[in-house]
Amino acid sequence: MTATPQLSPQAKSVLPTHVAMIMDGNGRWAKQRGLPRVEGHRHGAESVRAVVRAAGEVGIKFLTLYAFSVENWSRPKDEVDALMNYLARFLKAEVSELQKYNVRLEAIGQIYRLPEFVQEQLRKTTAALSKNNGLTLILALSYGGRTEIVEAVRRIASEAQQGKLDPGEINEQVIAQHLYTQHIPDPDLLIRTSGEMRVSNFLLWQISYTEFVVTQTLWPDFRKAQLFEALEEYARRQRRFGAV
Repeated sequence: MTATPQLSPQAKSVLPTHVAMIMDGNGRWAKQRGLPRVEGHRHGAESVRAVVRAAGEVGIKFLTLYAFSVENWSRPKDEVDALMNYLARFLKAEVSELQKYNVRLEAIGQIYRLPEFVQEQLRKTTAALSKNNGLTLILALSYGGRTEIVEAVRRIASEAQQGKLDPGEINEQVIAQHLYTQHIPDPDLLIRTSGEMRVSNFLLWQISYTEFVVTQTLWPDFRKAQLFEALEEYARRQRRFGAV
């Protein structure tokens, strides 16, 4: 019988407030098993469920999952359609589970690009969980870090043009206030699965001083034990934020 994963006292004492995750490896997981790519995405949903539950249990306040990037729109139509259907079904099916664990839901990205049936389910699920005050689950959907920054710059430029903002007063705080994540603290820890060593246009502004943990585990195999391993690694780090 497998022992239940446990966090060390040290890891519990220095938990990250915000964990961001690049969920990579669904396609490779499916290919290794001779399955269609969409099966990797379907099994990946189990990992989402396990990680959300574990993060909430240990007291992490924010969990951002890179669920669908702006670049992902260029994938084959049948795969994109399957992903959208899985997303809508997940949002509907998980309401009771997320409610049980006191999870709030938010989404960042170009949400208007999602199919209307996905947008509608996202609105319903977000509203149903809006009064919860435990873990905030943030889904990055049709998201791109460069796109986010471009949109922020456009809004800032518009405000300056209208005389609402003095260009000389534009600083890091002003830019941060115009990002999708304006009310969310920057990630303390970024976890990437499948061993790839890149950030893939994810939260480019926000991860300036984020600690990275890359695991060889493919996303459909990522569970509570792997999350705890990453949290233990985070606890061994010394965050200096550019200082000595």
